[in-house]
Amino acid sequence: MMMKLVRVTAVVIVLLFSVNVFAAEKLLTIVHTNDLHSHLQGFPPEIDYRPFQSDQDKTMGGWARVAAVISDVRQKRDNPVLVLDAGDFSMGSLFHMLTREEAFELRLLKAMGYDATTLGNHEFDLKPAGLASMLRAAKANNGLPHIVFSSAVFDASKPELKSLQEAFAEAEVRPYIVFTRGGLKIGIFGLFGKSAMEFSPFAKPLTFSDPLRTAAEMVRILRTEEKVDLVICLSHGGLNPDRKYSEDEILAKQVKGIDVIISGHSHTKLDSPIIVGDTIIVQAWCYGRQVGIIDLAVADEGVQLKNYTPVAIDATIHADEAIQNMIESFKQRLDLVFLSPLQLSYDQVIAETKWDLNLAAEESPLGNLVADSILWAVNRVDTDPADPQSVVRAAVESNGLIRDDLIKGLTGQITVGDLVRSFPMGIGMDDSMGYPLVSFYIYGYELKRAMEILTSVRPLKQNDDYYLQVSGIKFAYNPRRMFFDRVTSVEIGSDEEGYRPLDYSKSNKELYRVAANLYNATFLKIVGRFTFSLLEIIPKDRHGRPIEDLTQAVVDADKTKPGVQELKQWLCLIDYVRSFEDTDGNGLPDIPEKYSGRLGRIVERDSLNPADLLSRAEKPTIIAVGAVFMVVLLFIAVALFIKRFVKKRRRRLIRS
Repeated sequence: MMMKLVRVTAVVIVLLFSVNVFAAEKLLTIVHTNDLHSHLQGFPPEIDYRPFQSDQDKTMGGWARVAAVISDVRQKRDNPVLVLDAGDFSMGSLFHMLTREEAFELRLLKAMGYDATTLGNHEFDLKPAGLASMLRAAKANNGLPHIVFSSAVFDASKPELKSLQEAFAEAEVRPYIVFTRGGLKIGIFGLFGKSAMEFSPFAKPLTFSDPLRTAAEMVRILRTEEKVDLVICLSHGGLNPDRKYSEDEILAKQVKGIDVIISGHSHTKLDSPIIVGDTIIVQAWCYGRQVGIIDLAVADEGVQLKNYTPVAIDATIHADEAIQNMIESFKQRLDLVFLSPLQLSYDQVIAETKWDLNLAAEESPLGNLVADSILWAVNRVDTDPADPQSVVRAAVESNGLIRDDLIKGLTGQITVGDLVRSFPMGIGMDDSMGYPLVSFYIYGYELKRAMEILTSVRPLKQNDDYYLQVSGIKFAYNPRRMFFDRVTSVEIGSDEEGYRPLDYSKSNKELYRVAANLYNATFLKIVGRFTFSLLEIIPKDRHGRPIEDLTQAVVDADKTKPGVQELKQWLCLIDYVRSFEDTDGNGLPDIPEKYSGRLGRIVERDSLNPADLLSRAEKPTIIAVGAVFMVVLLFIAVALFIKRFVKKRRRRLIRS
């Protein structure tokens, strides 16, 4: 009888304990996105996008579809739902051309029901003044979601930062925010990663704090002062297959107390979370092509992942009509204010293609098209027929600035919106949208060094953004050679007229005119510092004098007007495509067949043959070979010393 009573009592205690645990458990759902990049419409191509017709196209993304998913999650959950974004919501399509004046992106995030977002590196592309204007425009239009950002360091001695600091205060941009939902206190902070800092050249003179120290301080405040139950970090740090460079995994490992990291910046497609210790890390690809849904249980024992659902944003989703109507009104505003003065409109068809033009970390059709447009455009407006040396011989473009493929789709037609989405980035020195093209002169060996960015800087940085697409040149490289000396041959010319070998020895004093956009040209100039001067490139004028300020090398699109009329790359791309022949007689230019595949401009020749490893060796290889030679000599010397020592030892033993 006593044993039976003990058993019953034990069962009752277990049941009561289980009920108490269950009662203490609170549920929370997080819907998250990152790197939306102004891709308001489904793509590619946008001309195929049918937001209100299910399964009628193959496009992905579209903020109205994202909004529909958010609404659906909220309707199907009884527990609280938070909607969060990890930054880079702007910069990536024609819509961002008016982001300073209209803040389309922030207004949409607010209307879609986002609870909080943070700032990515591209929010600083329009300089501190541009970000300040965006924040004020959003506030003026009642379209400002909560923005958390803990990384900004304002220097009181920099008057140009005053406007941004005031805009932060007006828009209530704060390091962190605390929500109370369903009995839970939830602390959320925004963080800028080191890679994001590297890709924020136009943020200057604003600087950013160390992410690990900043995160630790945010966790301390939220845990000890705010007494939150859950800490969420909106991190624009990113992930990397190589964990040594995976910033958000490093963050989770080194800063304890973060329950969830909503990751951005690296455009990583995760179908399941990464768990590091007690931290859950998620990222939802980019451009609105995926939304992540996290279901959490929060109890005294900690945070438990109940479920994770990645949702593909595609044509199976019927878009939110109110949000799509907002986007259509924004498109009309863009046409009226920005495009009509240029005799363009967003949905205007300007060319057609019979094949897809893709971008990859190799020579690619879209890369060739963009690079060719640079060379074509500068030669069209800024070449002296009496001076053959004024002809641009080579142009380069980096993969990191080419944002989307050009896809044939259902019609083969290319609209202004689709073409500009492939290259939308930048701002000029005149403060107008779009990177300007610059042109300068360099020696043959410096042109070879520029190609080494692809062969050496890209693998060292573990980032395909550093892959270069080229026009006017062909080159081959051996990835087995020493870093910074992997290019084995360079030719100069054209696909139509042929190529000839380039003499890239230092004895060749001929100057070659090259062109690029201002962003990439600036990087070409500073790459020497990163490579200990091994890849130093000094831009020069026509007479070989160094150009200290590359803004002085901006190409003037119309010399009949006073001042410099910046030659904008995005407009050059449009003009280049419109210059193509109409081969089928339907009134639309056709993308030439040369862009249907690779043209052999960049050739990898993988070889361990000693002759291939050492031929035409330059300083990096010579240093490495010399170091190996010295090590071998040292080894031989040590071996001889040991051998003599052993012989002497034996002689002594024999004598004794």
